[in-house]
Amino acid sequence: MHQGVIYALLAAISFGASAPFAKTLLGQVEPVMLAALLYLGSGLGLLSWYLIRMSASGGKQAQGDSLTARDLPWLLGATAFGGVVGPVLLMVGLAVTPASTASLLLNTEGVLTAALAWFIFNENFDRRIFAGMLLIVAGTALLSWRGGVTEVPWSSLAIIGACLCWAIDNNLTRKISASDAVQIASIKGLVAGSINLSLAFAAGQSLPSLSAAVSAGVLGFCSYGLSLVLFVLALRHLGTARTGAYFSIAPFIGAALSLLMLGEDPAPTFWAASALMAAGIWLHLTEHHGHEHTHEPLAHAHAHRHDAHHQHEHDFEWDGNEPHAHPHVHDPVTHKHPHTPDIHHRHRH
Repeated sequence: MHQGVIYALLAAISFGASAPFAKTLLGQVEPVMLAALLYLGSGLGLLSWYLIRMSASGGKQAQGDSLTARDLPWLLGATAFGGVVGPVLLMVGLAVTPASTASLLLNTEGVLTAALAWFIFNENFDRRIFAGMLLIVAGTALLSWRGGVTEVPWSSLAIIGACLCWAIDNNLTRKISASDAVQIASIKGLVAGSINLSLAFAAGQSLPSLSAAVSAGVLGFCSYGLSLVLFVLALRHLGTARTGAYFSIAPFIGAALSLLMLGEDPAPTFWAASALMAAGIWLHLTEHHGHEHTHEPLAHAHAHRHDAHHQHEHDFEWDGNEPHAHPHVHDPVTHKHPHTPDIHHRHRH
């Protein structure tokens, strides 16, 4: 299985478990405060990982692997949408929505991520991927319907709004996905958590009990922090839309856990929506893309191995260990092989 697919599926499993567990905490923690604790847990846990890793390497960051000043606008934008606005909208919607339904509504993130990638950031797609997205949209619409022409499903719209924020986040993060995934996710967690904590205090919310705070922090590290690291690695290998497609299994993980943990009794529309979404995801998972393409000259830096796309010389003494990170130049080449819109295959069609 493609390395990027493994990263995306693991990210989906980790994040998919968040909705039902967060639902159990909402009775003890206010929504904005919970969003803050989830991201602070993510940021602090990943910061510890980052510092331990740096200590093990003698305090040295791999050359070319760390974030640069050019990355900051993309990182700040991704943090604002995905780390501040998105989680608050999710917690508000989740407070009055069954966790199983909320979990499936999170499929909207993949659809919106792909739409932005295709039509705003010009990422390639084909009819099979487009058809799959239509099926997921149909399932989402079915879940959001509340049976009245004049009834506005505000809770569902809040969750879909969170998904739009994360879709923007995903496309902005793609721009910096070649950099250190742990560093990216740690900064996003710490900044987003701190801002949400300030918003919670400003709204008059107080810290919960120690046990609830620790539970939220651990959940944030596992379902937000580790998931984001894996998601960034998947973006590096698959591109935005396809990573979002694989990530679409996350809501099914959450829905299944909701039914098992919380004993929810879903409406008939839940099962119909599940079938539509499952069909759409199957179309994504079975997609294949390959054609003759040309790589233009490219200079960048990221962790890599000396594969077919990395046949460069080193201007420093190299110990032969892989993967390694350093600035390197790709010479132009034309060839044909199966590929995805990874950091080396963002060509026009």
